[in-house]
Amino acid sequence: MKTENAKAYVHLFENLSPQTIAAMPGFVSLNVRFKDPFNDFTGIYKLRKLLQKTLSDIKNPSFIVTHQAWDGDVLFLRWTFQGHVRALGHWPITGMSEIHFDEEGQVCEHVDHWDGAEQFYERLPLIGGALGLIKRRLQL
Repeated sequence: MKTENAKAYVHLFENLSPQTIAAMPGFVSLNVRFKDPFNDFTGIYKLRKLLQKTLSDIKNPSFIVTHQAWDGDVLFLRWTFQGHVRALGHWPITGMSEIHFDEEGQVCEHVDHWDGAEQFYERLPLIGGALGLIKRRLQL
């Protein structure tokens, strides 16, 4: 069951659409925790809202899972996300996710690891220049 739910969860992200989002209750816990550099919440309805927001805010969003590894009830994913962000253009992000499964085999926690400073803030027109200057001053 855990392996089947893991495949369904990866499919959700790699084929993000209203239909795949609607299928989440079949393999995601109602009390799923989601955490990334900008969010930390609990609940499948909030996760559904975040994914729907992704579809509405980003043109042609694409998740590509490049690597998968298991350790007990945790699936580790290496991925690339990209899409077109209004007023900012093409936006690629590379990261990793820890996907935890509960005793029923459902996704109960999703923690994303990616560098919000380098892959987001440093690319913003005004903030990026200032952060780049600070970064260069702290380097050897």
